Amino acid sequence: MIGRKSRLTKYLPPIWLRFVIIILLILGIFFRFAYLDRKVYSHDEAYTSLRISGYTKTEFVQQVFNGRVFAVGDIQKYQQPNSEKSLINTINSLAVEDAQHPPLYYVMVRLWMQFFGNSVATTRSLSAIISLLVFPCIYWLCLELFQSPITAWISISLLTVSPFHVLYAQEAREFGLWIVTTLLTSIALLRAIRLGSKKLWGIYAVTVALGLYTFLFSGLLAIAYGIYVFAIERFRFTKSVKAYLIATSAGFLAFFPWILIIINSLSEIDRTTASAQTRESVSFLVSGWIGNISYLFGDFWRYEPFFPDLNLPILRWGRFLVPLILILVVYSFLFLYRQAGKRVWLFVFILSGVPALALILPDLIIGGKVSLRPRYIIPCYISIQLAVAYLLATQIISSKLIVRKFWQLLMVVVISSGVISCTVSSQAETWWNKGSHKNPEIARIINKANNPLLISSNYSLNIGDLMSLIHLLDHNVQMQLVTEPSIPKIPDTFSNIFLYNPSRQFRAELEKKYKLVDVFQYSRLWRLEQKSR
Repeated sequence: MIGRKSRLTKYLPPIWLRFVIIILLILGIFFRFAYLDRKVYSHDEAYTSLRISGYTKTEFVQQVFNGRVFAVGDIQKYQQPNSEKSLINTINSLAVEDAQHPPLYYVMVRLWMQFFGNSVATTRSLSAIISLLVFPCIYWLCLELFQSPITAWISISLLTVSPFHVLYAQEAREFGLWIVTTLLTSIALLRAIRLGSKKLWGIYAVTVALGLYTFLFSGLLAIAYGIYVFAIERFRFTKSVKAYLIATSAGFLAFFPWILIIINSLSEIDRTTASAQTRESVSFLVSGWIGNISYLFGDFWRYEPFFPDLNLPILRWGRFLVPLILILVVYSFLFLYRQAGKRVWLFVFILSGVPALALILPDLIIGGKVSLRPRYIIPCYISIQLAVAYLLATQIISSKLIVRKFWQLLMVVVISSGVISCTVSSQAETWWNKGSHKNPEIARIINKANNPLLISSNYSLNIGDLMSLIHLLDHNVQMQLVTEPSIPKIPDTFSNIFLYNPSRQFRAELEKKYKLVDVFQYSRLWRLEQKSR
């Protein structure tokens, strides 16, 4: 047994709590599958579809950004599996241009789309299905770590309506799969340490390889696990330490082919991740970290940018929950340290601290904002929810009535915050985790126009944003895309000509012949009108 014996051991949830957990499970499944195609298919998701198609970004730009006029429907092949490119091309597209994203998820979703179709809902549904595996995995992990069924059930109740988990369960990215592989690797490690079986260490090696082929930062997890194993063995070279080293080495050996690809692509990786290397102030980073932690339990107070016409002051009051959530998280870790056995709190602390510090310290010392992207420190958030679940599970069965009632009330508040957040965000076209926020409104303007032509270039993030926009535009909308500094020769056969997010130079060149009328805020869309002679 990893933790010390307590009232939590073999303590099952009371009847009322079991009923609540069942309701939350039903709600959690509903939130994961409801309105899968409502939110904008974001910039990042569009790149997922580009990789699935088997085309590279270079091929896409060469074949589409060439000044020719074409219908939106003519370029759908760059966003779905097609007869021109195979599964090998999908892997090659990642290897050549996006090696920081290993191929496991992309192979899975390509095969999924080949069987079930190419719609946005179908593409995202694989992530939603994968997310259901989180429930048995977190339950199993809590049994291994805490030896406590009630803690396991509380963990499930927190994850079912966690806005963070629901959002990534509905996104065509690999991060939902990474949550599952992180939990599986943790379970395999704890069982292997406890039982010492070679077979279990072999299973751990397989989960290490699966994690690495899902997301590169699984390597940080392997380091965290190594620190944990060495620490609990008091830094002696025991059988467990030896088994860990062999199993982890086997997992990395299986990943070695992709390691070679990464080494050969370091310059490309550095170029594509340059946007995350901008130096930010410490106060900005700290504010972002606190906000990200709060999104584990609630985010409904972020509704205003996405529902500008919705006036609900009561939702704005939700932002006062942020400091309360921070206090709850900090106290949970302190409580865990004081009440749980060393092997328990050490696992949670290391699983949280190593991946987080590996991103936070470079951002503080060198400059960057990688640590502000919550999807990159998922193991940290899993640890936070484990600590909070342990605290709540312990306190809601306290022998002291006032203590028990207080923590039961607090658990209701935390879970209600998640339910409200998931309800509000389910109705939104976009949310804080999405890029391309304005594309739905832009698409409505263009689709309503008579005989429209959309002009744009490869400026800034336009390539990904335009791929995102393709999913919202009518198939008969015409587009004319160029690579700057080229200027398109615009046909005079269109009733409405729109310009999407141009560079200053591109805009200045067009203004020599056309009058640019701003038709959308934030300078994202203009209508071109002939100047009167």
